[in-house]
Amino acid sequence: MTRFWLGDYGPGMDGAADGIGLLAGDEGREATTLAYRGAVVQAPSPSWLARHPSLDVVYAALEGDAAVQAFARTGESVLAPLGAPVPVGDGVCHVAVAPNGSSLVASCYGDGRVVRFALDGEGRILPPRPDAAAALRAALFGDDLDPDAPPATPPGDGVAAVDPYAVGGDRTSHAHAAVFLTDGRIATTDLGFDLVRIWRASTGSATQGSAGLTLDHEVVLPLGTGPRHMVMHPSGHLHVVTEYSCEVFTLAAAADGTWSVVASTLSSPIAQVGTDFPAELARSRDGQFLYTALRGSNTIAALRVRGGGESLESVALADSGVDWPRHHLVHEGKMLVAGQRSDTITLLDLDERTGAPLGIRHEAQVPTPTHFLPVR
Repeated sequence: MTRFWLGDYGPGMDGAADGIGLLAGDEGREATTLAYRGAVVQAPSPSWLARHPSLDVVYAALEGDAAVQAFARTGESVLAPLGAPVPVGDGVCHVAVAPNGSSLVASCYGDGRVVRFALDGEGRILPPRPDAAAALRAALFGDDLDPDAPPATPPGDGVAAVDPYAVGGDRTSHAHAAVFLTDGRIATTDLGFDLVRIWRASTGSATQGSAGLTLDHEVVLPLGTGPRHMVMHPSGHLHVVTEYSCEVFTLAAAADGTWSVVASTLSSPIAQVGTDFPAELARSRDGQFLYTALRGSNTIAALRVRGGGESLESVALADSGVDWPRHHLVHEGKMLVAGQRSDTITLLDLDERTGAPLGIRHEAQVPTPTHFLPVR
């Protein structure tokens, strides 16, 4: 086991944390001594973290502050701000960094905004160009200008104009996560509009800041499914877990680069729609298994990947040991689970052959945990 940076919620998001935390154990006995070691840097509700691929820099979605911020590692277990927070959009809940470290994409649950920022050679988030800055002000303060990457619009099939889960039936855009595809494009989920959107990065100089995104096409999922998080499989398939319908949709790209749904599977045969709300989707390192956490029943569901990566089958369901498992991570053959409402994390053993969670190895108290990021 290694150490982990911890994303969490602070008082502004009804949590108890005061910054990015550290989870670590005693050397050689990490699996039974993992414990919260305190905040390594002050930050308001850094609910999701991402790492630069080649620099010792961590990026945080400051969800309650509608901003993103970079932090540089300045010691063994110390982070320091690398520039000021950068405004991005309401309820920013996810950040993803390009594999080459050139840009960062932030997804905003509150207003549906998806924004791409360029990163400089030291990992700093570059300020937007003047026109993009005006667009961000428009997004945040209600002017008439459009941002580089506008909120999604509902698909024009008529049926999709009504959201069965929204008060009054009106649909609202809720961007939730982004994944960089192998061809350089970017996939994002819109939980409110039941969309997976495929973007192309706008061309321009990286020194100019936010270069924006251009919509390539959209994949429309069934009404009311609520696509939340995604996993790229080694086979090239994209697996998407849905928060409302408790399913995993598998997407594949055709020869012309157009993505579409090729399969769907229940995240668990006994998941109860309206009671269970899947959160993260994680895979084993070899790609043989996928895992999703069901908030509500507080369980972990394991699925085996079959065929060429397009087929899934449910193989096991186990207690997560936490309340409201918001995030989980497979690491070195074990699973870490973050319990947002129980202020705890658990460490689960996994059966290497069957993929099934075997039971709770260890539990630790952690203030309002929301995300694990291994310390490199």
